[in-house]
Amino acid sequence: MLKTFLCGAAAALALGGAAMAEPAHKMRISLQLPLTSHLGENLLLFEKEVEARTGGAVDVEIYDSATLYKDKEVPAAVGSGAIEAGVASLTRYVGDAPVVDVFYMPFLFNSEEKVRAAVPKGSPVRTIIEEEVARTGGQILYWQAYGGAIMLSKGTPIKRPEDLKGKKVRVFGKTLGDFIKAAGGAPTLISGSEQYLAYQRGTVDVGMTGISGVKSRKLWEVMDTVTVTNHADIEFVVVVNTQWWNALPPEIQARIREAADVAERTVRDRMSQIEADAYAAAREHGMNIVELDEADVAAWKAVAKPVYDAFLAAAGEAGAKVLAAVGHDG
Repeated sequence: MLKTFLCGAAAALALGGAAMAEPAHKMRISLQLPLTSHLGENLLLFEKEVEARTGGAVDVEIYDSATLYKDKEVPAAVGSGAIEAGVASLTRYVGDAPVVDVFYMPFLFNSEEKVRAAVPKGSPVRTIIEEEVARTGGQILYWQAYGGAIMLSKGTPIKRPEDLKGKKVRVFGKTLGDFIKAAGGAPTLISGSEQYLAYQRGTVDVGMTGISGVKSRKLWEVMDTVTVTNHADIEFVVVVNTQWWNALPPEIQARIREAADVAERTVRDRMSQIEADAYAAAREHGMNIVELDEADVAAWKAVAKPVYDAFLAAAGEAGAKVLAAVGHDG
């Protein structure tokens, strides 16, 4: 079993005037992606910051590549206390907090500027989402940017809704599934760690992920075309078990939050370059990169209204508030 231990220094270092001879707190984190992914690299940075700021008082252990839990299992595992922390796609909380899927409203967050306006601490969108997620027994420690959603295919690009007719499409959330249905396709919910085999075996005809996932999972081995739709913004969150978190000394909580702030800022600021590098890698491995024009985007938006209606019906007042905060006028 692949297990990556990232332990704080055991040497005696000071924290708030006290010396720590050995780790006093264990923080296991489940990650569905490999450590070579940008989310894995970001967790390594978080570990380093925690170690430095707590003087080795917190022992961080990262279990990558879905070793312990698949993405869809993380909310329940963290909420129940089976593990102290985990990384999950934000949409995995849609069952308990439908408002999280605001980031998957078709073409609502199709630019970095729109995303950055919505995700800062204290923003209306983030505050509402974090309050809803906190009802699950876990709470969001920090957000990990993953970039815009793209579509993958073999042979021909997916430029218009009609290109999905009769095709099975990998999705990773209910709202994305609603979008694919509205566009004429057949959505199939597949975890990120199961993508490669799904494409290789033909379980689905069309893929959906972030371009960085194409690079980290080497999806060019099983797909040959990327359509740059940017139809949704993919956000991951590092979630901690509330009971475990509340039992930590306040000074330890403060140091962990400081580390989380550094990690969050770093991955957000690097996202544009991460995506640029991933697109370059995809081209180098022979993938065809296809852009949409204004007419293509208009065609997609034309089929999207039922998705917004379904979101508002599921998310209620919270959904209406976040859409208003983003400036969506219906």
